[in-house]
Amino acid sequence: MPRKYKRLLLSLLTGCALASPSLQAFDELKPPAEYKKVSIQLVEMLEGIHYNKTQVDDRISSLAFDAYIDSLDPSKSFFLAEDIKRFEEYRYRFDDAITSGDVSDAFVIYNLYSQRVESRLNKVIEDMPSMIEAFNFEKDETFNADPDQATWAKTEQELQETWRKRIKNRALTLRLNSQEEDKIETSLTRRYSNQLHQIEQTNSIDVYQIFANAITEAFDPHTSYFAPRASETFSINMSLSLEGIGAVLQQEDEYTQVVRLVPAGPADNQGELKPNDKIVAVGQEGKEMIDVVGMRLDDVVDMIRGERDTKVLLEIIPSNGDGQSNKIITIVRKKVKLEDQSAKKEIVEVERNGDIYKVGVIQLPTFYSDFAAIKAGDRNYKSSTRDTKNLIEELRQDGIDALILDLRNNGGGSLQEANALTGLFIPAGPVVQIRDSAGRVSILGDQDRSVTYSGPMAVLINRMSASASEIVAGAIQDYGRGLILGGQSFGKGTVQILQDLDQGKLKITQSKFYRVSGESTQHKGVMPDIAFPSMLDENSVGESALDNPLPWDKIMETRYPVYWDIPNFLPELEQRHNQRVEKNPNFIALSEQLDQIKEQSDRFSAISLNEINRVEQREESEETQLSRENTRREALGLELITSLDDINDEDAEDIYSKEASEILLDFIGMNQRQQNQ
Repeated sequence: MPRKYKRLLLSLLTGCALASPSLQAFDELKPPAEYKKVSIQLVEMLEGIHYNKTQVDDRISSLAFDAYIDSLDPSKSFFLAEDIKRFEEYRYRFDDAITSGDVSDAFVIYNLYSQRVESRLNKVIEDMPSMIEAFNFEKDETFNADPDQATWAKTEQELQETWRKRIKNRALTLRLNSQEEDKIETSLTRRYSNQLHQIEQTNSIDVYQIFANAITEAFDPHTSYFAPRASETFSINMSLSLEGIGAVLQQEDEYTQVVRLVPAGPADNQGELKPNDKIVAVGQEGKEMIDVVGMRLDDVVDMIRGERDTKVLLEIIPSNGDGQSNKIITIVRKKVKLEDQSAKKEIVEVERNGDIYKVGVIQLPTFYSDFAAIKAGDRNYKSSTRDTKNLIEELRQDGIDALILDLRNNGGGSLQEANALTGLFIPAGPVVQIRDSAGRVSILGDQDRSVTYSGPMAVLINRMSASASEIVAGAIQDYGRGLILGGQSFGKGTVQILQDLDQGKLKITQSKFYRVSGESTQHKGVMPDIAFPSMLDENSVGESALDNPLPWDKIMETRYPVYWDIPNFLPELEQRHNQRVEKNPNFIALSEQLDQIKEQSDRFSAISLNEINRVEQREESEETQLSRENTRREALGLELITSLDDINDEDAEDIYSKEASEILLDFIGMNQRQQNQ
């Protein structure tokens, strides 16, 4: 299973350069005595209030052991197979360690890790000049860059060969990205010096946090321990009080990886940074880029933060690329404002038999409410429900025939707002069920019998639609109130609370969401009635891609009416949809692009270290993209282009909302035909 969302996630909102490390021997770290009480508190809370009521036992210990080793050496770059075999004596002792507060076993493993890192990286840095000079880029050999396929090296010679190929691959990548020859050695030396710096800066509390999170992750991926420094950063991020790029990052192997973008934030508005992109270097405007591979996540965050309206440069490995070509993007730091995340509307016009039909589209980036204005007694406070209601009224004045609620990339927000917004489309009734760790089920529902919009509607979702978005989409689907279109949603159906500890905080899963039908949104998410092709890989993004997610299950359904028998319409709706997309130049191009990305992903496990081969692969990829784009343009009667740089995404039609509009008009016609029979 892919290792996703396993490290501490940080919302990026703002920069300092990293000092050069001193290459010295590192002192062995010892468990911090003051954290013995924290360990005991962690166990009490995990066993007492976590949703699963699981005991910290040998099963948890084994899972935590694997997670701890993976957190330290995810790419299998430092430990040997004999080290891992020796560590097996600790596999079923982690539960005893956390329960007693004596976590010395974890520090024994870490201290050997730090010795291995120091020895390996000092040798790499020392040998770098001769190694680069000896590289033969005409030789046919490959490097497997997929850590999930890697195995622990049995000998020092085997590990040394892996490192040689890794460095050769990175040197070739820099070379192909126009890095000057004399700067390649400097860049790579800095990269491994950063990793040494990370080890040098790591203290006992950092190691304790890694160990504690190995324990919490065995319960579920959203339960996390925050040591005091991380807790402070978490609080800052939750209040959105710093300027930055508006993204959520995680540590994935030695890379900093993008998890998601804050809707309407600087990165989202800029449009080039995407989920699963890897950040390999960060730069300030007018200054040299600094390599961040192997750097601590919180240090990378500090480099990206900065003053408002200043520019930060990111060198990324695009998630939809070939894994070998980097790209530099520029983002202007801003503070994400409530008004930037507000609901917005547009109208999609569809021609049918010479007539023009209007479909209103409301884009909702998040479920928000201006709590400060509410607290101040401002009756005109902004909220997602109020804004959506006003937009619906405006669209009705425009004479729309149907409505689309666009929840794509909406990661959630206020549960109360999700409940109230659902009430705009149904009379009073249940919206979501919440089951706590004691098995008690409460029902949250709309108490207002008025309905703002009762006409035909659809909800657009994708893999990044999560939590509150899934509650709304699930309720609309269960009530038969509208069509659910797009992709499978994220599958985050759990609720976390933040608990204070003697040192730091614990974010712990305490409750679970269930639809009115009794089905959980956890793990499985909401499945669309009609699925659209998507650039988001459901196998690498979403709850099911995480380690140890809570399972999908079902409880008793509650009473609720069903408006339209949607399943009865689906066979014909899907047939018409398929007939359209098979002929639609935009969907044809998208399908071919997805095939190309899959091919490039398969190639990632065997990257060529031959320069001519790599150049040919890049040119072939660019030629394929250009040909595909011009085929699409020709079919649509658009001007052809000579370079991929000529593509302007801002002018691109939203093919998903257009096709959703077509499906809605099909539904209206079929429903009218059924009523006339």
